[in-house]
Amino acid sequence: MRVYEKVRAYIDDNGLKQISVAQRAGIPKSTFNAMMNGRRIMYADDLKSICLALNVSPELFIEFTRNPVKSNGK
Repeated sequence: MRVYEKVRAYIDDNGLKQISVAQRAGIPKSTFNAMMNGRRIMYADDLKSICLALNVSPELFIEFTRNPVKSNGK
């Protein structure tokens, strides 16, 4: 699942309105709508603003996996 899909699901699951989250995040509603529908890239600053508006950590929406460090044979 992509980050914007996770954000949209969180908003829907918590009974929030996208327009109110957009306003709290300081993002124009048309831009926010485009991000929530995958028509615009959600940049790190956008995610930060959205997370502050939702009072959640960005880690809620981003999966971090550790890849083993590959040796270059030296």
